[in-house]
Amino acid sequence: MVHHVMFDVDDTLVLSDEFDQNCFVEAVYEILGHKLDTEWIRYTHVTDAGILDQHINENGLQTKQKEIHTAVKRVFTEKIASYLRKNPAQQMPGAPAFIAELRQLENLSISIATGGWQETALMKLESAEIDVSGIPIASSNDHFSRTDIMKIAEHKATGAINAQCSYFGDGEWDKKACEELGYNFVLVGSKACHTQSIPDFRNRERALKYIGL
Repeated sequence: MVHHVMFDVDDTLVLSDEFDQNCFVEAVYEILGHKLDTEWIRYTHVTDAGILDQHINENGLQTKQKEIHTAVKRVFTEKIASYLRKNPAQQMPGAPAFIAELRQLENLSISIATGGWQETALMKLESAEIDVSGIPIASSNDHFSRTDIMKIAEHKATGAINAQCSYFGDGEWDKKACEELGYNFVLVGSKACHTQSIPDFRNRERALKYIGL
């Protein structure tokens, strides 16, 4: 059987959710003068592009959508870069070793599917010293929908091969997306409830068991 293992980034591989959220909210306020609602679960698409699209629509700014996206992304990227220069990102314990182990396995491919924009995702991974060289990544650069981002990541990694897909993520929206796609979901951390969960990647035996390895 061919396996495909997909990872989220924020609070899955990198402990970055808090500062990432702060930088995003600040960027939206700097460009629009609006306070962004951070009750993420209420958004239809919990991705950088999806959240910003919904905020734009709810505030009647559709005619400036492209311009706003470009400006917010630019400021957000600058803020993440500035933060990381002073505060290097922390990796989820065990994440680099777990990825390195998966790379050695036959009949297994890896990808990254993040709701964030690719530029900031790669900044955080590099800052946390997580080597993802050669691993396909899909992000808000590719689509506003998390399920579509995940499908794009899978296609980049597997092509037309029919693989058993497992996804490591930290949020309810990750779990929901996996249910929609028929992916095997493994919860990282404690921000949601799920039968298959790990606090981090240090217990590699449990993580491997959950993905059928």
